[in-house]
Order: sequence, then C-alpha cells, then structure tokens
Amino acid sequence: MLSPREKKLEKLDPFYRPSLSRQKTSAEIISEARNSLRTVRTQRPFTPQEDQRKLFGPASSRTPENRPPSSFSLHASSFESSDCRPISGARLSPLELKPKAPASPSPEEGSCASYPRPPVDPAKIRRISSARARLFRAASQGTLLPDRTLPPPESKKTVEPKETIMRGDSLLKINGMYLTESHTLDPLKSQSHQLSYNGSFGEIKEQEIFKGATSLPSRLGSGGDPSKRQARTSSCPNSPSLSRLGTKAASRANLQETDPEMEGEDVFWNTKIMPILHELGSENIETVCVACTQLHHALEEGNMLGNKFKRRSALLKTLYKLVDIGSDLLSLKLAKLILALKVSRKNLLTVCKLIFKISRSEKNDSLIRNDSILESLLEVLRSEDIHTNTEAFLYCMGTIKFISGNPEFLNEMINKGAVEILMNLVKQINDNTKECGTCLPNSGHLLVQMTATLRHLVDSPIARSKLLSIGAFPELCTVMEQCLDDKDICTNIARIFSKLTSYHDCCVALANYPRCHALFLNLINKHQQKQDLVVRIVFILGNLTAKNNQAREQFSKEKGSLPTLLSLFHAFSQPDLHLSGLCDEGRELPKARAQAEDVLIKLTRVLANLAIHPAIGSAMAANPHIVDLLLSTLEHKSIDDCEELVINTTATINNLSYYQVKNSVIEDKKFYVAELLLKLLLSNNMDGVLEAVRVFGNLSQDHDICDFIVQKNVHKFLIALLDAKQQDICYSACGVLLNLTVDKDRRVVLKKGGSIKKLVTCLRDFGPMDWQLASLVCKTLWNFSENITNASSCFGDEDANTLLVLLSSFLDEELALDDTFDQELKTYHKLHWETEFKPVAQQLLHRIQTHHTFLEPLPVPSFKQM
Repeated sequence: MLSPREKKLEKLDPFYRPSLSRQKTSAEIISEARNSLRTVRTQRPFTPQEDQRKLFGPASSRTPENRPPSSFSLHASSFESSDCRPISGARLSPLELKPKAPASPSPEEGSCASYPRPPVDPAKIRRISSARARLFRAASQGTLLPDRTLPPPESKKTVEPKETIMRGDSLLKINGMYLTESHTLDPLKSQSHQLSYNGSFGEIKEQEIFKGATSLPSRLGSGGDPSKRQARTSSCPNSPSLSRLGTKAASRANLQETDPEMEGEDVFWNTKIMPILHELGSENIETVCVACTQLHHALEEGNMLGNKFKRRSALLKTLYKLVDIGSDLLSLKLAKLILALKVSRKNLLTVCKLIFKISRSEKNDSLIRNDSILESLLEVLRSEDIHTNTEAFLYCMGTIKFISGNPEFLNEMINKGAVEILMNLVKQINDNTKECGTCLPNSGHLLVQMTATLRHLVDSPIARSKLLSIGAFPELCTVMEQCLDDKDICTNIARIFSKLTSYHDCCVALANYPRCHALFLNLINKHQQKQDLVVRIVFILGNLTAKNNQAREQFSKEKGSLPTLLSLFHAFSQPDLHLSGLCDEGRELPKARAQAEDVLIKLTRVLANLAIHPAIGSAMAANPHIVDLLLSTLEHKSIDDCEELVINTTATINNLSYYQVKNSVIEDKKFYVAELLLKLLLSNNMDGVLEAVRVFGNLSQDHDICDFIVQKNVHKFLIALLDAKQQDICYSACGVLLNLTVDKDRRVVLKKGGSIKKLVTCLRDFGPMDWQLASLVCKTLWNFSENITNASSCFGDEDANTLLVLLSSFLDEELALDDTFDQELKTYHKLHWETEFKPVAQQLLHRIQTHHTFLEPLPVPSFKQM
C-alpha cells in the first residue's frame, strides 16, 4: 500500500504519456528535480561509424572463415546462360523415340537423296560449312547485336570478311558490314539483316540483328517464292539440319501471320528497340549508359520486362557481356535492367553482388540514388523467395544497409516501404527458425544486415511510428530469443531498442512484451564479457525503469535480477580482472577503462531507478552488497576523472538514504557516507556539489549527522550556497539548514554565520518564480523565530521589515501570480502557492506582526525577475 507521499510522487512522475512526444514544461522539470527520489539521466551509448563498408564490421564476432566475403571479383562469365531461357508455364511430355526403317526415295525427292555425289573440293566444303555453322549458330542463339567492338554508326571503318555466301538476294555493305536483304518483305519487315563483321573483341565474325516477324529462310536470303525455297532445301542432302530449321522457321512464320499481338511486338522491337541496341556497340561509355536507360524505358513501354519476353535470352547475354567494361555507372544501369528482366538463381546472386560491390564505395551513393536502384533492391526483397535466394538477399541487404547509413536515403527508404518489407522478412525468418528449432547460420548472416539497417531507420519518427503500428517489438524480441548465441544480431537489436526506448510510447510497447526483462537478463549472463552489447542492454533497462513503478516491480521479480546486476557491477569495477579481458580483444587499456566505466554509469542508473519503488528501495537500502559497491565507487573514483559515474552513484545513494528502515546499511554507515560526501562538497563540480547536498538533506534528519555537519563546518558551506544563482542549489542547501534549525543550540551558530539575511535575500530573489523554495525558506525562518519575544531581536530590524513587506505582497494572489506565464505553468505555480507557500507564510507573517515594533515606514519592495 502506497503512502500519500508515494502516491503523490507517482502522479508527478507518470510513465504512460501521450504517444506524441513533447518537450517537458518548466513545471515538470522543476517538479522532477525537487522530488526526494529522482530518476537518473544518462547518454545513450555511442556507436561509431565504421571506416569501411563491409558485411560484417571489425567488431563482429564472426571469424573471416565463418562469414560470406565482402570483397570479390565479377565478370560476364560470372553469369550463367541457363537462366536466360524464358520460363514457360507448360510442362512438355517426353518424346517417344521409335526407330524407323529408311524409307525408299520418292520420285519427287530426286536422285541426289539416294546416290552419292562425286567428291568436291575440300576447301570449298570447309568454306560453306563454316559459313553455315556461323549462320545457324547466330540464328539459333538469337544474337541481337555485334559485340562491344561494333563501331558506332558514324564510324568510317570498314572490315572485309574472308568470304561471303550469296543466296540470290542483293548484298548491302553498311559501315563495314555485309547485309543480305530480302526484297519480298514489306517495308516494316525489311530491317532484318544478316551481319558479317570481323571485330577484335571476342573474335565474333558474324552476328545477326534479327526481327521475329522475319522467317528464317527470308533472313538467309532465299527469296520470296515458296516453291524456290522448298527446292533449295531439298537439293541439299548433306544438310539435314537446314531442312529441320527451315521447317521450324516456316511454322514460326505461319504462327506470326495468325498472331497480331506477336506481330505488333515485332514491329515495336524493330522500330523502338533495335535503334537503341545499335548504340550499345558504341565505344563511348556515356553513350552506352544513355542507351541502357533508353532501353529500359523502351522495354517498359513495350511491356517487355519480366521473364516472359521471347527475346529475353539473347538480350541478357548481351547485357552480361557489357559488365566486363568495368564502369560503375554502366554496371548500375545494367544491374537495374537485369533485375527488371527477373533473373533468378545464380544470376540473381551475381547481379546483387555486382550492386553490392559498387555500393561499398561511398562516392557511388549519388549514382545509386540517381538511378533509383533502391527501388529495384526492395522489389527483390518483396517478391523473391527468401529461402531459395538467401545469399542473394544477403548481398542485396548489404547494399541497403550501406546506403541506409546515408541520411539522404532515409526518407526515400521509409516512403518505399522498407520498414514493412524488413519486418515481414524478419517474421518469415522467425517462423522458419521456430520450425527448425535454432537460428540457422545462413539466416543469421542475413539478420545481421537487416537489423543493422533497421538501426539506421529508427532515427526517423515516421519509422518509429511504423514499427509501433505493425507490432515490431515482439518480433525483434523473438529474434533475440532465437539467436541468443549470435552476438552480432543481439547487439544490433539492442542498438535499435536503445534508440527507441528513449521515447515513452516505445517503452510501453517493449514493456508489454512479457518476457522482455527475462530476455535482457539472459543476454547479460550470456555475454557479460561483451561490453558493447551489455552496456546497451543495461541502458534499455534504465529506460524501462525510469518512469513506472510497475516496470520496476516486474524487473525485480525476475529470478536473479538484482544478483545479475551486482555481478555485472562487480565485474566491471575490477580493473585487474575484467579490463584485461577487454584488452585481449585488441582494445587499448584506456579505451577499455572508459568502456567499463560506461557500463557502471548505466548500472547505477538502473539501481537508482529501481530504488524509487518503496518496497524495492527499502530492500536495496538494507542490502550490504549494493551499498558497499556504491560506497566503494565513491571512495575510489574521482569526480574529475569519472564525473558522470560519481554523480550517478551519489544520486543512487541519495535514493537509498531516503528510506529510514530498520536494517538500513546507509544508516549503519552514515558517518562513512558523510565523509565521502565532503570530498564532493570541496570539488569544483557544481553538479557533484548539488548531489552531495541532496544526500545531506536526507542524512541530516539524524541528530548525529547534524552534529557532524556543524563540527566539520559544513554549515558554513551550506550558507554560502544560498548566494548561488541556481534555484536547485539554494533549495537543497535550504533543506539541510531547515533540518539543522530543529535544534535550538544550532540556531545560534547558524545566525552567526549570516544565514537569516541570506535566507531573506533568497526569498526576495526567487519567491515569485519558485513557491516551493519560498515555502522552504519560510519554514526555516519559522524555526529560527520559535519562542521569540521581539522580531527585531530575532531577525534584525532591516530583515524584519523586509520580511513584512515581502510576505504581505507574496500573499496577495493578484501580485504573486505572474500573468505572463502560460496557462499550464500558471496552474502549476498556483497549486504550489496555495498548498505549500501560503499556509506557512501566513503563520510567519502573523508571528512577525505580533512581535514587531515599526520604527519607520516600510519600503516598497522590488522583486528580481528571473
């Protein structure tokens, strides 16, 4: 059961705040600072940016032999041609091969099919066979354009082939290329030519730029008469393949004549695509890049992207060859086009590797952004199967991770659905891992890239909102549970949570996961030597326990919660034992000390937050192990060297000293604590001084500590602090003086030190702005004036007159409450004016008026505005 004071603290320190984060008002800041039990703030652990872009950074727990490479070479040969065939939805039945007896020749076939011919010149046979082989190879492969050595259209260079076979059609020679043209085709179909070119790149002597609407016999220059084409086919008994090829081409031509859609596609190909393909043979890289962009747009316009395009095979082969040029700009354009053609298996992996290799250089970020390659990569993650393309996903995610570290990509990635895509993949991996019972290494490598990317994205408020709306916190916790042994994954998710839990709505979402506290304790026990992971887990626990008693209670009920924290505290406070382990990981000793100190800073914050809960705080105050660790820290650490650690430790001791319990270790060691606090009072660090004075505010409720303060002349230092121009310092110092004035004998000592004049000055300067401080000053003056017979003899004539004027004015509501405040702050001030200041001020004013003789007119007061 909470006391009225504890209920008041609970109301003043809410945890569940509106989802929209807002800046704290002055009233809230003052209220938090004045609570006897206070939470402790600390900075989020710093994550340095890696010098080099790699799949796994230098801090990775993965050894080089147990992780995929970040550096490799890629060439056109890295692609495979099997993926170039368009995917058909029909399953073909196996052919039944039945041997047949040779048929008797018919009269129509002629005698050339039955009787051998006289031998011909071998050289002539080789020439004809070579030409036919090249011709049939070009036709069957569907080569679209000459290789990289194809000169641009304006080139004057001509190359003469070794031989040219005439088949009855006219022979054209354009830019060093011989083209056989069929005169029987209509103008749109007359652009199909056979090319003969002797180039140096790849030693390709003959290639073909063809058009599907043109039947194969026409492209071979056989003329337009069907009967003549049949006669030529039949007159070549030594070329059975030519007969079959002619039959297939004729069938294809018949199909095209009856399919207007295919014929329209052929027309689009010849009129739109073919002129662009010619540009790919340019020796100017910029020209080729422009051509790639134009080709992509043209294919999109013609609905030819995807894996159903009939010329896809030959087009992909051409694009693969251009990769060998080695231009990053060109390679990105090629990769985007290849991905748009929906490659799979090894080719998908190769193109993802190609983009990854380019993205390793930050200077290429602008190229990646200009070409919108991000959209293509996200489409891979959205549409491809993660289980069959895990390695391709790995390098795809590696690229996204690199560019997500560039703030220029942040909004674009979020707007294109990166958060939803990544969390959907995380869920798929979680489901698969649940079935397998363990986190598989291949999915673990991928999760490292995904969680590192999310770590960058959560810097955006939009991304945080998306994560909350899709319920991402349970999924991320599940990843940590399933991959508890994978330090890299757990560290990345800890970095995500350390960012998110700085916001109240995210704290609520994480706290709603019932196993989160047990998970974090398991991580601490599992990876106690891993400072970069442990420090973030402890920071998250500090955020969760900062604003809610229920969260503090849930954590404390977990088995081994406090012993785990104390074990961690002990480990990182022993330099001879633990720092040597950090240095063994290749870190220098000064850096290791700083990292160990950072863990201790976060740990003391968790302890301070837990101590706010009445039951937990009372138990902690009676725990000698906890108190001894804190006091040992104050004893061995200097505020000049370890400022935040010393201040947080003192704040934790302050929270524990609040509980006046029977077995309080603080109470048992009160003089030792007071001696340690003197070191802080004598320092030049005002934050340290303030924390020490706050602890004395709790300790000075004990009679012996009050004597200690006077004996050590600490009271003089407290009186001097009333001159400080900081309200919190004056408030804390006045609180200790209030406790000292309870004893009549000490009032004389304090009056000799000039305390009353400084208290009156403090009331004058801060009263209208801080009614809590004004109330504390009035309570102290009330103690001074106990059993007085004359106000002047107690306060002095000047101070008595000043008090009469100040109190009269401050008790006038219209004069006391400043209308310049906003409504919220005005309400706050009015509340404390009515409940804290007004009751004690009225009694003090009445006492002074009763025992004061006015010797002169009272002056008009002037208030110092702060």
